[in-house]
Amino acid sequence: MFAFLLTDIFFYIIIFSLGYYVYYVRNTKDILETWKHVFKSNTGIISIVVLAFFLLIAILDSIHFKEKIKNEKNDLISYSSEIKSVLDLILLPTYQNTEKSYSSPFSSNLYSKETRILENNIEQRVYPKLLYKGNHNKYSEKNSYNIFLTFIFSLLKYILIFSIFYFFLFYKTVFKGISNLFHHLNSNKTFFITISVILLISIFLYDLSLQYYVLGTDKVGVDVLYKSIKSIRTGILIGTLTTIVMLPFAIFLGIFAGYIGGLVDDVIQYVYTTLNSIPSVLLIASAILMLQVYMANNPMNFENIYERADLRLFFLCMILGLTSWTGLCRLLRGESMKLREVDYVQASKTFGLSRISIIIRHIIPNIMHIVIITIVLDFSALVLAEAVLSYVNIGVDPTTYSWGNMINAARLEMSKEPIVWWSLFSAFTFMFILVLFANLFSDVVREAFDPRSTKNYD
Repeated sequence: MFAFLLTDIFFYIIIFSLGYYVYYVRNTKDILETWKHVFKSNTGIISIVVLAFFLLIAILDSIHFKEKIKNEKNDLISYSSEIKSVLDLILLPTYQNTEKSYSSPFSSNLYSKETRILENNIEQRVYPKLLYKGNHNKYSEKNSYNIFLTFIFSLLKYILIFSIFYFFLFYKTVFKGISNLFHHLNSNKTFFITISVILLISIFLYDLSLQYYVLGTDKVGVDVLYKSIKSIRTGILIGTLTTIVMLPFAIFLGIFAGYIGGLVDDVIQYVYTTLNSIPSVLLIASAILMLQVYMANNPMNFENIYERADLRLFFLCMILGLTSWTGLCRLLRGESMKLREVDYVQASKTFGLSRISIIIRHIIPNIMHIVIITIVLDFSALVLAEAVLSYVNIGVDPTTYSWGNMINAARLEMSKEPIVWWSLFSAFTFMFILVLFANLFSDVVREAFDPRSTKNYD
């Protein structure tokens, strides 16, 4: 049975809105030409492919369901209270078993010694062997040789999968429309190489994760690679859902303040200046504490821990959105003040167009480049904000998979002897990749949509 969490519904709306924007761009020649400049950049193509891969993982992790439980006595069918996702099904072989405690990447033993009694009743401190991975090499007893053979077989799988994919898309007439698109993209070597590298790395990591804990295990023996992948959805949601909350306030208040002016401008300026004067961390902390009090006083409103954690994630996105719209609002106010003095807007006033018509026809289309640039720039900042807030315990729920929670847990792990470093390293690596390519993409988008840019790409 499908289960719909609150964040899932809004995430589906975001995906639908993104699809509608793509359709709108295809039918708007000037915007389409601008986006073509993004796709002419090698940096833009690589960034889009990597971000699309992260987005695909987030979508798979947002399709939730409950498993059926059949009662053998009376044949009644009920549903488990545990909520799983399609991504969990795909990654099931990698996380279904857990070890006792910490183990380092590619290790075959636990990270800490334990006292074991030998056959002659002599106690000895040893590193216990792992139960499920690390000691069951598929191709060879030597780890290095086994990893090399795993890579060879992963490469063969990649060639087979890509050959089938290529055959159906490029040679079957039933996929004619999609085929034309991929023929166009295939002519770009950067796109082809990026897709190939991501697919090969994914297959290789998946095959390795069946035999090893590639990024080690945490305190309770859970695969850190699995936790890092599951945290992608949280990072994507924080970056996108917060933006959706922020946009209506920033766009409409900024335009009305700049175009209408007068008392309206004074009131809106007062609102965002007052909001800016309050430290956002205090607002977020107070809001999260209020939510925790509500959940503690109303436990019957939640069927399971997943709904509680999801509500806190959704509430965090709302608070971040309500406290981060002021910067974009100020930018749009200044741009609207400039646009209301240009000749074509003055001509529209002369011909008797209403203010609403002028705003819809002339103001909004001419400020959208600022909106798009700001959205892309703010995305990486919001992903980092989640990590910081979770680090100080006012972010997402502790049961939610997120890079911030992993970094928060690493505070104590880094003080151990020897140091448990891989949880912090894993969270940092995944966050670094997402934020890096989001920033690279934002640079390309800014250059493409900036009216003063020459838009020349190699």
